[in-house]
Formats: sequence, structure tokens, C-alpha cells
Amino acid sequence: MENLKQLLYKMLIIGFDGKDILNNKKLITNIQNGLGGVILFDHYIDDKTKSKNIQSPQQVKKLNKSLQSISESPLIICIDQEGGKVARLKEEKGFNITLSAKEIASLEEKDAKKEYENLSFQLKNLGINCNFAPLVDLGINKESKIIYGLDRAYGEDSEQVVKYAQIFMDALSKNQIISVLKHFPGHGSAKGDSHEGFVDITKTWDEIELIPYKKLLHKTKMIMSAHVYNGKIDENYPATLSFKTNTQLLRKELGFNGVLVTDDLQMLAIKKHYKKEETIELAINSGADILMYCNQLSNDDTDETIDMMMHLVQNKKISIDRIKEANHRINRLLEGI
Repeated sequence: MENLKQLLYKMLIIGFDGKDILNNKKLITNIQNGLGGVILFDHYIDDKTKSKNIQSPQQVKKLNKSLQSISESPLIICIDQEGGKVARLKEEKGFNITLSAKEIASLEEKDAKKEYENLSFQLKNLGINCNFAPLVDLGINKESKIIYGLDRAYGEDSEQVVKYAQIFMDALSKNQIISVLKHFPGHGSAKGDSHEGFVDITKTWDEIELIPYKKLLHKTKMIMSAHVYNGKIDENYPATLSFKTNTQLLRKELGFNGVLVTDDLQMLAIKKHYKKEETIELAINSGADILMYCNQLSNDDTDETIDMMMHLVQNKKISIDRIKEANHRINRLLEGI
């Protein structure tokens, strides 16, 4: 049995600086301690002219090979490659162009399949084994800048969303890449952006937003939570921190038994309203298996995060059984990559 610290490291995905790991002793140590995964970004959010982890196909492939070489178990190497405006691998750096969900939904199924097979093959060739896609939010709020405004939704009709999301998932699966349905329980009706602050969808959310999850969750091994507040489901907490959303609804009612990963816990919808240790406690106890710190909006020290997690377990605010359950799900996930 791994020691407690190893179990906790496995429950983290982090962002890091640099296009190689040669001088990143902190990251190397984190990975050697059992870090669950990393997420790659093309540029820094506060300076889009400065590249962060991605320079060229050759460089990314070399970086990912280096990352895996120092990890005892398979490292989850993640990216946001939805297509269109949410694509970390860009044409100007030598990567294949990727169409947006809106553009994909205008194609015949065979053409959509070809697009997604090309995308998935490229990810596999680069050594990326987890894509935070497909986005299955319904494009029902035309005022949404973060979903509808960026052409990230396949449409407002759940059948259309399910059809094209399934094509994407099949292509990823064919290349041993983890697909991630997002953002549970639905972000498409939200007007606001949870990167920037509190987003309340109580009045706009509809149960139809659960349909893609009901139809696709048995085909995926990972789902990402949303930071939206939905008083129809939980009157106290946003979805990422909500036991009612993540355990009662997603696990018990819908029957999902895969890995639940949080969206970036540095987003202001969370960070503005909850202290870090409280966030960790609520997220894990809500049913989240992996906590994500992208280190784009701020910088969180991983050792500090682990110390907080240790403190919460040692003080019985998080049970060791919950930690073991999360690790069991993560280990099952790793078997397929």
C-alpha cells in the first residue's frame, strides 16, 4: 500500500512553467513523489506573447517523454484541445488546425470523424494521454461569452451534442486518450465566466443539460465539474464543492463511477469565496477525485497543497476511505493509458 503522501499526490493535476524540465527541480520532485498529472498550456494568461509549455511538435513530444520517464506510474498529461478558439496546439506553431465544436456540428458525420481522428492521432503522437474534451454544455444561452461566444458548443439540441461528442470520444478512445466530459452539471445556460467570479445559473439551468451526461457517462472514464452555483441542486455550494451535485446526483442518481476532476481551483468563482484548505476539504468530500491547479491565474505551491490535504486527513476532516476510493478510481483510469 502506498503511503498517505503518495495517495494525496496522485489526486493532483498541476500546471508548470517551462518547455522542458531540465531545471525544474520542484516539478521533478513532485512527479517522483507520485504526482497524478500535469496540464500543458501554449502561453501565459497574463502575457499571451510568451509561450509556456508549447513551442513546436518536436519540443512537446520531447517534453512529454521526459515527464513520463521520471514517473513511476503513468503520468496523466492533459491539454485543452477542444478545437477552434480553445486549442492549445496552434497551427502557427506547426500543429494541425482543429475546428471548433460549432464548425464540427455543421459537418457530415464521416467528415467530423476524420477531423477528430486526425486530432486524436496528433495527441497520441505527442504523448498527450488526456484531452479535456468533449465539451457537452448545451449552447442555450446566446449571451454566454465563455461557451456560446467562443463556438464551444455543438448546438442547443442535446441529440446533436451527444452525436458529435460521441464521435470525438470514439476517436480519442481509439488512440488510448482519456476523454473528459465537461462541465458537470451544465455550463451552457450561464451568462458569466467562472474564471472571473461567482456564476449563478439557478434561474437559467434546465434538466435537459443533464441529457448528454446520461447518454455518455458510461462511455467515459472522466468528468470535469463546473464552478457554477445552481440552487436547484444545492442551495449552499457551487457544483465543484457540492456533495449533492457530485455524489448524490452524478454518482448515485446517474451512476457514474469514473474519475471526477475539478475545473481549475484557482478560478475566481472559487478562490474569491473560499480559503484554500476549505476548498480542498469541500471538493474531496463532495466526491472529486482529482484537484486541478493550473497555475495560470495564480501560483500554488504543491507542497503546501499536500500539507493541507495531510492536515485534513490527520484531523479526520477527510476520511482515509475517501482518499483510497479516489485512488482506486485513478488507478483504474491509468490502466487504459
